[in-house]
Amino acid sequence: MIDFYTWGTPNGRKVSVMLEESGLKYQAFPVNITKDEQFDPDFLKVNPNNKIPAIVDHEPPAAYGTKPYSVFESGAILIYLAEKSGQFLPKDAPARMQALQWLMWQMGGFGPMLGQTHHFVRFAKEKVPYAIDRFTTETQRLYKVLDGHLAKNEFLAGKEYSIADMATLPWAARHEWHLIDLAAYPNVKRWYDLLMARPGVQRGFEVP
Repeated sequence: MIDFYTWGTPNGRKVSVMLEESGLKYQAFPVNITKDEQFDPDFLKVNPNNKIPAIVDHEPPAAYGTKPYSVFESGAILIYLAEKSGQFLPKDAPARMQALQWLMWQMGGFGPMLGQTHHFVRFAKEKVPYAIDRFTTETQRLYKVLDGHLAKNEFLAGKEYSIADMATLPWAARHEWHLIDLAAYPNVKRWYDLLMARPGVQRGFEVP
């Protein structure tokens, strides 16, 4: 059994989708970040960075020892779960590296930059034109990169659905938050509609 600490954010949904798609047994523990529950001392023992998501695996693979094993950072969790389940990370070396490259692209750009757009467009008390322009422009650039890649590939790793797709999809699901019309990115829209129709994705988006 895996203890899954999460909230209804794109980063949380990456992991809930993977857990649902892989069929791994888990129980979800909501961490209400709107009430600063991520700063609870008990949660700090799971994630020293006070962020969701995080997991504690009570039956880790033998290489990790016999005690419960905790993992934080959504990208690291996805890799851990892919290796544990033997699913959604290609075995073929070039395809595997393709998946990992696009996972890192999401972790380093498509999440943080879109998150900044969300903040300055939706949540900042003061509307700062420079910041809004800077981050919406970068968001559009990233969508163009994604659209160009998906023009040549069914999924981010090529022909295989992978953790790279699971990491990127929940951020794209908030396209309206970052002022993106998916119709302007037809290859992203094709990919988005395909993934959102998957039952595992739909279940994952309902957690917590």
